[in-house]
Amino acid sequence: MKHSTDRILTTHTGSLPRPPDVVELLLAEEANRGAQADKLDAVVTDAIADVVQKQIAAGIDIINDGEQGRPDYTSHVKDRLSGYDGPSSPPLGTGEEGFPELSEMLSRFASPLQNRPTCSGPVGWKDWAAAEVDIARAKSVVTAAESGEAFMTSPSPGQIARYLKNIYYPTEEEYIFALADVMRQEYEAIVDAGLILQLDCPDLALSRHTVFRDLSLTDFRKEIAMHVAALNHAIENIPAERMRMHLCWSSTLGPHHEDVPLKDIVDIVMKAKPGAVSFPGANPRHEHEWKVWRDVDLPDGKIIIPGVIDSTSNFVEHPELVADRILNYANIVGRERVMAGVDCGFGTFAGRVQVDRNIVWMKMASLAEGAAMASEQLW
Repeated sequence: MKHSTDRILTTHTGSLPRPPDVVELLLAEEANRGAQADKLDAVVTDAIADVVQKQIAAGIDIINDGEQGRPDYTSHVKDRLSGYDGPSSPPLGTGEEGFPELSEMLSRFASPLQNRPTCSGPVGWKDWAAAEVDIARAKSVVTAAESGEAFMTSPSPGQIARYLKNIYYPTEEEYIFALADVMRQEYEAIVDAGLILQLDCPDLALSRHTVFRDLSLTDFRKEIAMHVAALNHAIENIPAERMRMHLCWSSTLGPHHEDVPLKDIVDIVMKAKPGAVSFPGANPRHEHEWKVWRDVDLPDGKIIIPGVIDSTSNFVEHPELVADRILNYANIVGRERVMAGVDCGFGTFAGRVQVDRNIVWMKMASLAEGAAMASEQLW
């Protein structure tokens, strides 16, 4: 993973807008797996080529496949791993309780992906070939990446456990460590393919006001410390510099008033092995948290990837604002330890659109322009 030497590099979180034909076929695949596999593969291949060129045109340095071939960033594992034959559990809320008008509005943005089977047996690989296809697609991006680096996302053990509930393993810890042992194969394969592995870890923040809302902060911290231990177990054979992780409080348009403050969890997050951590830093609930880094002892070699554009708003951030946000972080941790990113994904769930796809690329271009402006002031 490249550290900046003469400018601020840019990247994003992973998911990017999918064209309508890809969305239609991904949703059809959820209803009837394999029925239109060849057609889906063809449109996904075209969509990846298009999204790669759009990232390059916008000036993004570290790019990916936009998660074009996945319905979202987690649920695909239910079809690749054995053990998920239990009843579907409803998705947890993300902070809209008590706001009926907002809930009604957000229902228009609801994901159509509602099948979340519970774990009712031992987890293991049943369709490793599907993972190999996914990795091969992502690897195709490397040759197009102007920086020579591309990344691929994969959900952390704790995130899978948050998304797909357990009724088989005696304890949640046993379930998460079992997932760590299984997902280790995918994590290592991604890195072996020459890609940067991005581990999606919203469980470390989002689960505070969903799964663990009834716990004290002390007990919640114990839970996510266990999640980090399981993650580190899964990636113990991968060099830190070949990985990054993403932390978030969900990509919804909700009030986020129950989000756990970054200062309350950052010390635990820093114990995770990946060499970079990505997190929201542009939305109105977390933009002020650049100040937290004044009190963080950033481990040697680790870099931060703050979000400096919001992934839920149709406002196009002015490049000067983007530059100011970057400078806030760089002036604390050092210019060489900051990469400019995006709060969260723009295409988190197939079929859910919060930001107009044309505006997405305008925002990305503003990200790159703001990074260039910040670089002029830092070098």
